[in-house]
Amino acid sequence: MANYILYNPKANCGNSLNSVKALMVVLDDKSTLIDVFKITSYERFFNGLNKNDKVFICGGDGTLNKFINNIKDIKIDLEVYYFPCGTGNDFYKDVKVKDEELILINDLIKNLPTVKVNDKEYKFINGVGYGIDGFCCAEGDILNEIGKKANYTNIAIKGLLYKYKPCDAKITVDGMQYEYKKVWLAPTMYGKYYGGGMIPAPIQNRGDDKVSVMLFHGSNKLKTLMVFPKIFKGEHVKCKKHVAVHSGKNIKVEFSTKKPCQIDGETILDVTSYEVNR
Repeated sequence: MANYILYNPKANCGNSLNSVKALMVVLDDKSTLIDVFKITSYERFFNGLNKNDKVFICGGDGTLNKFINNIKDIKIDLEVYYFPCGTGNDFYKDVKVKDEELILINDLIKNLPTVKVNDKEYKFINGVGYGIDGFCCAEGDILNEIGKKANYTNIAIKGLLYKYKPCDAKITVDGMQYEYKKVWLAPTMYGKYYGGGMIPAPIQNRGDDKVSVMLFHGSNKLKTLMVFPKIFKGEHVKCKKHVAVHSGKNIKVEFSTKKPCQIDGETILDVTSYEVNR
């Protein structure tokens, strides 16, 4: 039996390696450490392993998202674990048992929902963000690229105050259409958390046969600033005048103008619509 540690050197703003080295000591000093960016074929990588070997994915939600999309057509017969050392670690918040840091994820990454953006399909583990959350990820990417740690709460506040402009949206849920004006947020969730601990759709539970879309709409900047912090406890849904939640197996969100979109924290720019299928 051998341990293979796949780590993302860019996770946690480039500070993940110290956590990974600590994991190596706990597991086995002879564990093989592999930079995920150096894996050119996951199929070839897994074909070279034995069934008794173990693989450990180390990074954040974005790292895990890239992993599930790279292995979506590969049959994996060995144990795969996740070790959280990213910025938000929302997947870990959702699935952790007590304070155990290693999570066996073989069953958790099966039968995941998909999202289609700009004619390309992706699986996701937490949620798809569209609106000011996508804006925050895009702004955070710029800071991370120059070595500065992004404070997404500060980015969101600045966006709400003057940098982000809301737009109109049309939502289609299992064939039923809804229209909203001045939309700030329109994420679709499979898990409970995204954005570093926000709970946009409190009714959604991982593993449900449906996903949930939340619309934060219609409010002015002051009202939005007052309600926005409540998302971290899921209490924003009490503000029914400005927040709506719909659940279904097929959800399509269309914006009146191009906005950034994020899938498990991974940013896609200039998006006019996305479609999720459960």
